Amino acid sequence: MVQLRPHLTLGEFCTRVQRQQQQGYQLAYVVRQEDPSQVTGVAGFRMMENLVNGRILYVDDLVTAEGDRSQGYGAALLHWLADYAKAQDCVSLQLDSGVQRSLAHRFYFRHGMTISGFHFQRSL
Repeated sequence: MVQLRPHLTLGEFCTRVQRQQQQGYQLAYVVRQEDPSQVTGVAGFRMMENLVNGRILYVDDLVTAEGDRSQGYGAALLHWLADYAKAQDCVSLQLDSGVQRSLAHRFYFRHGMTISGFHFQRSL
């Protein structure tokens, strides 16, 4: 997760995860096949419901260790997330991805995801 969120110290990361878990945030991970003690991919997600979509699984964070990309770990995580979402009666799996993350976009397209809108933000 450090590769995806390098701006957070370990302490800040732990504090935020604990606070988010009180709001339903969950973590899932995948390990290296040859060394199950090594976590190589992590997803942070939550269930949400809104008027436009109904019940969804929203992926806040999804990352595979840089040296382990293109080996199926991210695909395994995304597949698990989709299965989990179906089991929780979600109608879709959704996430936001930074506009500069073209390799991530290719990955999402390859796995059946589409661009369904724009995400707007204003700093306060």
